[in-house]
Amino acid sequence: MSYSTQISVSKSGVPILAVAILVVIFAFGLFVVGYDQGHIFSVIMGEKAFDEMFIHELTHDMRHAAGFPCH
Repeated sequence: MSYSTQISVSKSGVPILAVAILVVIFAFGLFVVGYDQGHIFSVIMGEKAFDEMFIHELTHDMRHAAGFPCH
């Protein structure tokens, strides 16, 4: 008696939703590292955030290494 088994292999690509989420995370990270001059904390701290620029100072060296001029 001969038995045969069928093996099905499904090839699925990367889900579009996962790619979209990663693009949003990348864009937000690029904004934070490259362009934030106090905008994120201004929601909480008001005008004082533009003077202190916490995230700018935290990512200062990374900004220059990535080629973003900041001063």
